[in-house]
Amino acid sequence: MKTLKALIFDVDGTLAETERDGHLPAFNAAFVDHALPWVWDAELYERLLNITGGKERIRHYAEMLASDLLARADFDQRVRAVHQSKTAHYISRVERGQIALRPGIAELIRAARQAGIRLAIATTTAPENVTALLAASLAPDAPSWFEVIGAGDRVAAKKPAPDIYRWVLEQLRLPAAACLAIEDSENGLQAALAAGLACVITPGEFTCRQTFAGAHRVVSDLATTSLDDLDELLRQTLKK
Repeated sequence: MKTLKALIFDVDGTLAETERDGHLPAFNAAFVDHALPWVWDAELYERLLNITGGKERIRHYAEMLASDLLARADFDQRVRAVHQSKTAHYISRVERGQIALRPGIAELIRAARQAGIRLAIATTTAPENVTALLAASLAPDAPSWFEVIGAGDRVAAKKPAPDIYRWVLEQLRLPAAACLAIEDSENGLQAALAAGLACVITPGEFTCRQTFAGAHRVVSDLATTSLDDLDELLRQTLKK
């Protein structure tokens, strides 16, 4: 690879359909744990995904429908507790093999390692969610394959703000022009573009109806995308 030096992956919806198969049922299980009379269905959850971050999503829903809970002095503590329960349920599902990688992801990651392309993560999900998914779906030591894992509350402003991508680039000590972001959502795309990154979009079940203006390529999945394809895409992007 003459141009491409690093791939920076989003996680939820990009590496795997984690929203449908993991996070949504985990949220609902956590609500039961904490005696909250909430049930999120797929249609509602798709709308809630416009709010990035699990804790932020819970707060947003409470603001809409649970003003009494919002007014409690322990509201922030309650949100953290619900989110911790949700994370535990999610990791349990991952460890039981209930979430598979999307087509082409494993092959692209392994090809990148063989070619000496550096790997990184830029996501809003909790760090433990990331490491659990990588270890269960790739190999027990797969988290170590990623030189930088930017996850959770590493930065204050979450996507579509570019902060997490800028933080990852700082840790990699690479310019944006040497890296490519892989995302599944409009929020992720806007974050990548604002950080100066070229971005490939692979829409998932919950994001396929979003618009992706500015994406450098939109593909259904990465099964037919090679490292040479991505390197050429980056070269053509730099010429513009």
